[in-house]
Amino acid sequence: MPLYTSPFLLYPSPTAPTVNCHFPRRRGATCPSSSLRRRFTSKAKPFLPPPLHSAKVFRKPNLQCSASSLSMSAEESTSTSQGSLLYSRAFWVSESIIAWNVYVGNGSCYLLASKTAALSLTSDGILGEDVKVQLEEDKHGLPENVKEKFPHIKDYRAFNVPPDLDTKPLLKCQVAVATFNSDGRCSDATGLQLPGILDDLFSYNGPLGALYSKQSVSLYLWAPTAQEVCVCIYKDPSGGSPLEVVQLEEFNGVWSTKGPKSWEGCYYVYEVSVYHPSTLRIEKCYANDPYARGLSSDSRRTLLVNLDSDNIKPEGWDKLVDEKPDILSFSDISIYELHIRDFSASDQAVHPEFRGGYLAFTLQDSAGAIHLKKLSNAGITHVHLLPAFQFAGVDDEKENWKSVDPEVLEKFPSDSDEQQALITAIQNDDGYNWGYNPVLWGVPKGSYASNANGTYRAIEFRKMVQALNRFGLRVVLDVVYNHLHGSGPVDDNSVLDKIVPGYYLRRNTDGFIEHSTCVNNTASEHFMVERLIVDDLLHWAVDYKVDGFRFDLMGHIMRRTMVKAKDALCSLTKERDGVDGSSIYIYGEGWDFGEVANNGRGINASQLNIHGTGIGSFNDRIRDAILGGSPFGHPLQQGFVTGLLLQPNGHDHGPEAVAEHMLAESKDHIQVGMAANLRDFVLTTLIPEDKSVKGSEILTYGGTPVAYTLCPTETINYVSAHDNETLFDIVSLKTPMEISVEERCRINHLATSIIALAQGIPFFHSGDEILRSKSLDRDSYNSGDWFNRLDFTYSSNNWGVGLPPKEKNEKSWPLFKPRLADPSFKPQRSHIIAAVENFSNLLHIRYSSPLFRLRTANAIQERVRFHNTGPSLVPGVIVMSIEDGHEGVPGLSQLDPIYSYIVVIVNACPTEVSFASPSLQARTLQLHPEQVMSTDEIVKRSTYNASAGCFTVPPRTTSVFVEPRGV
Repeated sequence: MPLYTSPFLLYPSPTAPTVNCHFPRRRGATCPSSSLRRRFTSKAKPFLPPPLHSAKVFRKPNLQCSASSLSMSAEESTSTSQGSLLYSRAFWVSESIIAWNVYVGNGSCYLLASKTAALSLTSDGILGEDVKVQLEEDKHGLPENVKEKFPHIKDYRAFNVPPDLDTKPLLKCQVAVATFNSDGRCSDATGLQLPGILDDLFSYNGPLGALYSKQSVSLYLWAPTAQEVCVCIYKDPSGGSPLEVVQLEEFNGVWSTKGPKSWEGCYYVYEVSVYHPSTLRIEKCYANDPYARGLSSDSRRTLLVNLDSDNIKPEGWDKLVDEKPDILSFSDISIYELHIRDFSASDQAVHPEFRGGYLAFTLQDSAGAIHLKKLSNAGITHVHLLPAFQFAGVDDEKENWKSVDPEVLEKFPSDSDEQQALITAIQNDDGYNWGYNPVLWGVPKGSYASNANGTYRAIEFRKMVQALNRFGLRVVLDVVYNHLHGSGPVDDNSVLDKIVPGYYLRRNTDGFIEHSTCVNNTASEHFMVERLIVDDLLHWAVDYKVDGFRFDLMGHIMRRTMVKAKDALCSLTKERDGVDGSSIYIYGEGWDFGEVANNGRGINASQLNIHGTGIGSFNDRIRDAILGGSPFGHPLQQGFVTGLLLQPNGHDHGPEAVAEHMLAESKDHIQVGMAANLRDFVLTTLIPEDKSVKGSEILTYGGTPVAYTLCPTETINYVSAHDNETLFDIVSLKTPMEISVEERCRINHLATSIIALAQGIPFFHSGDEILRSKSLDRDSYNSGDWFNRLDFTYSSNNWGVGLPPKEKNEKSWPLFKPRLADPSFKPQRSHIIAAVENFSNLLHIRYSSPLFRLRTANAIQERVRFHNTGPSLVPGVIVMSIEDGHEGVPGLSQLDPIYSYIVVIVNACPTEVSFASPSLQARTLQLHPEQVMSTDEIVKRSTYNASAGCFTVPPRTTSVFVEPRGV
């Protein structure tokens, strides 16, 4: 029977061991709104709003505190040969069940708790508990619902918690479980992981963050394990003493208070007293609000800002929904990926105070603005902005930035290591970082604003969205919900792990944080993590009118979470929310690795799981087939357009038969990708043999299917992105050194043409269209403006600005040096201008016919065919046809009023090729008008002989032939 010892007290006594931590000043390093209409609607406990309490000053905190750490004596007191409290190897999975992978036999198992975190292990057993409760093993094991939620511990033993135990107070303590032999000696002990029981008892759908009314400001914080929560209100963004310190009161895990309207415009931080499993102590931490909607510089304090206030809205903001560029179908989307700082940092037409920030997008006559409008007119529909929430790695205060004089860097040779040495010496103190270091998801990044304090960042972000929409471009925000930059009670960038330690971050079976994504993986399988993600998306969609979201490492998020997010966004309406949620598109990286691989933490949003949701995922199969190898393979591995078999670069690809096999396999992968990567699309392949197979039956990467989508908008086709080398750099690296720069430019365009003319959604890295180079840098996230420069004046593509940074590139320097040193590799302005025109022509072709943008899998299966297949195929050539119906004629419906038939021929060979097919005879095909009028004289040499059904296509050229109606 259960044994109870010692009365339980809710709060620690004044003598309880606490370790205080100051509210940090960040250092450089690599949600619903106020309206209940945006409330998260997943199934949870019935919502009972916590009582609001009037603000009451009771004391002032001492903000100058020391950091917490485990001393050697503390370690010794928590670990013996019988177990360790430094680990959390048991799981409190529901109110009534604890899971632990331990054998008890004839012994006994106990749950122990200490309100002051005084538990310790000695050779005689465990000491310091306030509560000791015997647990009984359930011989039936864990129930199915627990196994489903926690698949990684499905084989653990189940221990029943006594039904009459008041568990909620125990969750504010240090808790542990211990086993004892029949002689009463402790045989094992460990701490407990609590997310399961927290979800079971405290799942909550009510208000969180700051809510504003005409008379008051109310604060709500979900912190069920906290022993005490106070809020410190400040007048200024930094320094000074708080105006008042208010103790919040708790109702069922939610802490709240009601303050005066005068709080609006002030700043605040939470003081949270809570047990932290990383230090085994009761910690007093200062943290921002997880639902922050404003911040002071460098996240020192949360700003109380009402985003519904008219003074934070640009003129015409509330009517922006009616100005949004039309998007009739997600199949009409094409995406241009852009880093906010890259857009204008080197643009001399932009005022120095605007360069690299939000307001640069509001200028009409800058080189970048003119370029974006040109892309929009050609067909680009969405600009994907790299992370723009509050991230670590860039100081918000620009006066603290360091830089290197470009005139100094320009004096070094093009293959010198001097440039990278000077750049990396200041890389953590300059103004550059991609931003994949999340601190707070719901606030625009301060360094991109003219002033990081106050409401500037909110107003200026809105002006940026408004300006891009008026360019004819919708805005995609890159969101990073898979990890957080900080953790623990003292980390400068830690927020969520200070509020509810051990809950928001995913832990392994020893109780330590998983780091497979980078650092501090988040756990969307936990209810309130999922809720925070969905609330945050709704906030960006409603309060900033963002038109789409790209999910970083989406595979580390649960599929259920992604579907809930999609449904919640889709439910937004113009009338109620000022947003048409049905036009918001979401996509992400569906990579399957780490602890979530093979559904290790539940069904995750990986490539092979996301089908049928309408959510897009990046198609790395088409990328690798086009370019060759993978980002993790040998840098000289060639692919379909970079010369595999057809123009070897000297790298050992094996015997000729092997290279032939690789080229044919690459072609199959590309053709599947051009058919929207549909798993049920049927085509004839040579690999493994000449036969018709479904896309899902063609295998890659350890036997996984090439194709995995159920509809065309579930694939994002691309050849380059911010990650890895730019397209031009990859082409320059993989092609033979002796070919001309004109040929490399042509190959760059050839690769882009496959993406632009494929079914599915095309995705282009900013600069693909201007031959952008990063001087062969494979990971420029922290390489500064020098290596990331974008020149929209078309004067330079940034090739040959020195060897790229040593950390990620040094092993390839011997390959890089001779290429960077050779002046013939560098394109001239005429090459860049030609590349821009060719890219624009491709987009015009894509949008000249709906046949390039088919909306359903069935339409693609009925209309798209590949002709250069079977044993007699011409190597290095793809021939794709798209057929339309005729009005009044049975069979296919008519979609295109202009063209009835289209043939796309991709010739990756360094020589002219001819291809004939009986099925393409006697048609009235002619070269597409865009190519007839192009300044590219080579593509104009493409011909079609109707009687023979024969096409002749110049080297390294994609030719598009169309059959006009009525000819």
